[in-house]
Amino acid sequence: MFRRGLLLAAALLALAACKDPGSAVNEPAPTGPGVKGAPDLALGEAVKAQGATLRTIRARRRLICGVNTGLIGFAFTDNRGQWRGFDIDFCRATAAAVLGDINAVRYVPLGSTERFTALQSGEVDVLWRNTSWTFSRDAGNRLDFGSINYFDGQGFLVRKSLGLKSATELNGARICVQTGSTTELNVADFFRSKGLKYTPVVVDTEDQAHAAYAKEACDALTADMSELAAVRAILDNPDTHMLLPEVISKEPFGPVVRQGDDQWEDIIRWTLYATILAEEFGITDRNVDEMRRTSANPEVRRLLGVEPGFGKMLGLSDDWAYRAIKAEGNYGQIFERNIGRNSPLKLERGMNALWNAQKPGLMYAPPMR
Repeated sequence: MFRRGLLLAAALLALAACKDPGSAVNEPAPTGPGVKGAPDLALGEAVKAQGATLRTIRARRRLICGVNTGLIGFAFTDNRGQWRGFDIDFCRATAAAVLGDINAVRYVPLGSTERFTALQSGEVDVLWRNTSWTFSRDAGNRLDFGSINYFDGQGFLVRKSLGLKSATELNGARICVQTGSTTELNVADFFRSKGLKYTPVVVDTEDQAHAAYAKEACDALTADMSELAAVRAILDNPDTHMLLPEVISKEPFGPVVRQGDDQWEDIIRWTLYATILAEEFGITDRNVDEMRRTSANPEVRRLLGVEPGFGKMLGLSDDWAYRAIKAEGNYGQIFERNIGRNSPLKLERGMNALWNAQKPGLMYAPPMR
């Protein structure tokens, strides 16, 4: 019996060593990066791309940020010509983390139709601009979203004099909408799904859409809720306008980078996460030095560069997050001073509250470890 077992084992080994001719014909040989004997061109290009953006920024000693052409609260120039806003503060925090200088930034205002081309062509290093993360933009444009820095949704701004209480009462209305944006597609989906009709008043830019609504060329303006709040804040008699309650889409905003440079994507992602973690740990621009000096919390010490080695993973110095927080504060500070209750927009935190807030939101950063 033992001899028969050995013979059986030998036969099975022999069969395993043989190749099925049919399988060999139908199964293509493996190719691609990492396969022995296969062309490694794609891997070579990917390796060359790693760190290219950071090297370029350091060589020119300036970060180039793509921003909105002008949206109160998010990106706009004040009466002295200085750029201000929620997205601007993240540009400055990035410059502080990478270059140690919040003013080492050039802002390139971009409309919705040219923003991705400008990024793909290298005209800008990053889009810190209200841009919705969608499947086709992520997978189809050779772009990557770093994370989400603002959860928004599309809605409608109307005059109170119309006496409307719901967007479902807009049947037959004229709707101002910007072309070349997800906004145009979302509003079409909304009316079709509700079996309603509308007349689109299509314009090329956000500014043109705002102006058309102000001139009463349409009955309602549709855009992201944050944008509508900004528009209402600068209209004559803002209190005569209202946001309808419906939110008809998910619009997760986030910074955008070119595909292929994972190091740069990590830097952008973790600059945002550093501000979120700072709020979670109660670190502000005012107490960050004290926290760095006295905190016994290991995660705080890693975040602020007291425990070394974490900056090196990004190609930065260990105090990169300390510099970003010292420059612009934590996420909550950035939110409140630009678009929160103490700003002209008076937006509630809502979904943009921390995950562990008294009224929990969706803002959440992975652990610093």
